[in-house]
Amino acid sequence: MTGRRFHFSGIAGAGMGPLACLMKARGHAVQGSDRAFDQGKKQEIAAELSRLGIELAPQDGRAVTAAIDRFVYSAAVEADTPELRAARALGLECLPRPQLLAEVVNTANPGVAISGTSGKSTIVGMLGWLLREGGIKATVLGGADFVAEGSGGCFVAGPAEGPAVAEACESDGTLVGYRPTIGLIHNVSRDHDELSALRPQFTAFARNCSKLLVGADCPEAAALGQRFKAATYGVSQDADARLRVTSVGPRRARGVLRHAGRDLTLDIPQPGLHNLENATAAALVALEIGLDGDAVVALLARFPGVARRFELVGTTARDIHVVDDYAHNAEKLRAAITTAQAGSARVVAVFQPHGFGPARFLRGELREMMPTLLRPQDRFCYAEIFYAGGTVAKDISSRILADDLPAALNCGYARDHEAARQWVVSEARPGDTVLIMGARDPDLPRLARAVLSSL
Repeated sequence: MTGRRFHFSGIAGAGMGPLACLMKARGHAVQGSDRAFDQGKKQEIAAELSRLGIELAPQDGRAVTAAIDRFVYSAAVEADTPELRAARALGLECLPRPQLLAEVVNTANPGVAISGTSGKSTIVGMLGWLLREGGIKATVLGGADFVAEGSGGCFVAGPAEGPAVAEACESDGTLVGYRPTIGLIHNVSRDHDELSALRPQFTAFARNCSKLLVGADCPEAAALGQRFKAATYGVSQDADARLRVTSVGPRRARGVLRHAGRDLTLDIPQPGLHNLENATAAALVALEIGLDGDAVVALLARFPGVARRFELVGTTARDIHVVDDYAHNAEKLRAAITTAQAGSARVVAVFQPHGFGPARFLRGELREMMPTLLRPQDRFCYAEIFYAGGTVAKDISSRILADDLPAALNCGYARDHEAARQWVVSEARPGDTVLIMGARDPDLPRLARAVLSSL
């Protein structure tokens, strides 16, 4: 697959940019387009891609010519865009992003695919950190940036014949295309789709793994582990690699992982049980790839974290902690809020649903979960649903979600980010943790910074 020309349609996407950079690093000619660039947005990503020698063009179809060997498109690109129409008219090989990602994993030695409905980005980030800092030349393709390392996702371009680690996502039905040497199923919960629709995908993925690791603490994952004779990990008594939790916060998480007759102390700079579980998964895969146990322990202790995964934006003079988090489904919201509660007597939380479809999908779960999850002293606000454009039914709103909750919760509603900032300022007190949660909206980190500066 050397010396071919690729076109990436939607190249500014968190999963697309790193793949385009990888193809360029492996000697291919790469070009691409993105509507965000055409709108004058994401210019720092455009500048970095251009610096690497990737040609950028308007997303109007003119850049799609017979010179292209492979046309790669993002899930965010609609089927009738001028580019896709042009590619089909020319008879080009058109492949969705996850298909190319699976190719990278399936041809690597070893290929590692990290799956699960929660934790993938952090686990891949931890693995990327361990391999990079541990001196193992590997390709790493993750969807979230390291904290303080700029944009572009967790990306390392390694040799084609070396190891490759990637996030394998269930959201688009493409989990079935991976055939990794090492596969991991961290958890399986209701996200993007009902469990009944997710199970066949994860079953096919489990069947395709040469070696399978599963999270013992998730019943769905554990059941797959039993069926496919997987190695298990977690706090569960009967896990093959058992985690004993020492502390989940308030600022770090600590535990001891018993693996192959040896204790590994995991002391990570991110709080929360879920982050300890993420570190356990990353440590086990790193050991499989060949990293030494002592190196795993030492490197995880200074893991910088990945962007928007319980990322501490700052602490005010009044000791108010502002945290930015990507939480967008029930389990992720539970993990973020319980982690904040473990470190603070009072939590002030804002959640922005990431689309009208997701808001409808989550409505019943949120109505049941929030009253049991929030303590009497905590405060919670729904920011209005993020709208990315396109034709969607706008038959639900965050005001409806807020009205779903008991009056005693006094749930807030913010029509926009400015209203959300004002709500937080009116609610926050010294010693609180302020939690800004939501996915997809590129302006959420800016909201978190605005909240910090206002407090």
